[in-house]
Formats: sequence, structure tokens, C-alpha cells
Amino acid sequence: MAQHVVVGSGPIGSKVALLLADQGESVRVVTRSGRGPEHQLIERVAADASDTRRLTEVTQGAEVLYNCANPKYTEWAKLWFPMNNAMIAAAKSAGAVYAITGNLYGYGPQPGGRMTEASPLAATGRKGRIRIKMWQDALASGVRTFEARGSDYVGAGTAGIFSTVLLPAIQKGRPAWGPAKMDLPHSFTCTGDMARTLTTLARDERAWGKAWHVPSPAPITIREMAARYCELTGQPQLKVHSMPRFVMRTAGLAVPIARELAEMDYQFYAPFVMDSSLTERTFGLTPTSLDEALRETAASADETAARTM
Repeated sequence: MAQHVVVGSGPIGSKVALLLADQGESVRVVTRSGRGPEHQLIERVAADASDTRRLTEVTQGAEVLYNCANPKYTEWAKLWFPMNNAMIAAAKSAGAVYAITGNLYGYGPQPGGRMTEASPLAATGRKGRIRIKMWQDALASGVRTFEARGSDYVGAGTAGIFSTVLLPAIQKGRPAWGPAKMDLPHSFTCTGDMARTLTTLARDERAWGKAWHVPSPAPITIREMAARYCELTGQPQLKVHSMPRFVMRTAGLAVPIARELAEMDYQFYAPFVMDSSLTERTFGLTPTSLDEALRETAASADETAARTM
């Protein structure tokens, strides 16, 4: 019988599962494919996370159900609610804590770009409203639940502005053009810190019924982040340029993923700063250094390059 059920085996789900297994906890990882991290205490199960009956079955006896799913970005409206509803039902049936991997979308643009847990959930965009309803549905369900909210991820296996814009340019030795202003403060969250926050708060009843910001390094500009990575890896400094805001919005008229990204572009054309001090004070957690996360990213990139040679 698994003590923990983790839905999803992406960068967060895999780190949550391995962290728990390394602590001697039994873990069941649920994905459509049945794939996931390998460990003697990790059982991998193939299941559709939106199938309430099946998910309830595989969650029986669990102490915590972790929502680390990452549905296709262009299909959030179609996929998220059935999955969230099934996970709520499964957690309720098992009497488990429902631990949600969250983000900052629900806040929408905030004055000065600064967000605390007390900031209003004021998003008007479609994806922000989806995240608000998911959280409200979990709270209204009566299950013991909490949401750990992180900013843009940095670390091995992540998909974000660093991995999709900066890193390819660094590897090819060419300038980077990104859909962002390059000299504004922006919060980044290390994937390992999200995993540690989820597993720590799941065991602490003070966390339940609330949203918490994942301890994250001090905000940094995208230009500074690129320079830091190049310095750490001994590569030539990268030239970074800001793409005019209309470019992605125009592309979105024909390209679905560009349309989804353009909806959230306020995060990168204004300051975007997450305050995680409340979580740090309450639970004694501290963020991983950005340098450590960038070294992890570099090591992963080297491994990927070696496999393709």
C-alpha cells in the first residue's frame, strides 16, 4: 500500500516521488503511460488522472495525493477540471491530504508586480480563472488541502523562458530574442524547492486550507540570469534582446501555443516578484541558490547532448 500517490512524472512529480522514496516512504506514481522515476520504493501505475473511479482505486490507503500533473498548455480548459475533480474525489475517498502544485496565474497583474499570499485572486485571463476555480473547488470540497505556488521554474527538465529561449541560444552561440523585457526583476522557483515545499507542508496541518508561496531566490533579470549561467559554465556571454510585445500576439492569431503564451505575457513585460517570506518563516524552509539550479540545468543539458551524439 502506497503512503503517497503522485499524479504526474514531470520535473516536479519526479522530484516529489524521489524525495519521498529517499526518505523511506512508499510512493505510487500515476501517469497515462505508466512511466516515471525508478526507485525500489516507487511503484509506477498507468491510469488516466481524470478517471475518478480508477484514480480513487489507486489512491486507497494513501496519506497524501500530490497533484503534479502538467496537462497540455493549449488544452487547459478541456483537461484541468476533470483531473482536479477526480483528484479531489480520490483524496476524499482515501481521507488523504490533497497537495496541489500551483502557480501565480490566479493573481493576474498586481500593482508593482509584487505578490504575497494575501494578494487578491484577480486574474481575468482564461488560464488564471481556471487556476482560481481549481483552488476554490478544492477548498469547498472539504478535503484537507493546500496549494504551493511557485513562479517560473528553473532546473533540469523545465520548460520556461530560460530553457526555451536562453539555453538554445547559448548552445548555438547566437543572440537570444525573447518575448520579454530583459531588465526587469522576475522571480524564478527551483524545482527542488517546489518538491520540498509540497512534501513538508503535506505533513503539517498549519498548511492546510491555505495557499503558500514556495521559497525562491531573490528576483533577477533575464539578462542577469543569462550572464550568471554563462559565467558558471565558462561560455561566452550571451547577447539578449527583447522581442516587441505585438509579435507573439500577432502570431497567436494563427498559432495556438503563441496565443496561450501571449495571454500571460504581462509576467515578462513588467516586474513579476513573488514574496515567499511567509512560508520561509512558518516552516523554516529556505530557497536553493540560483547558481545551484543553473548548475543542475547545465549538467542536464550536457547529458542530453551526450546522448544525442
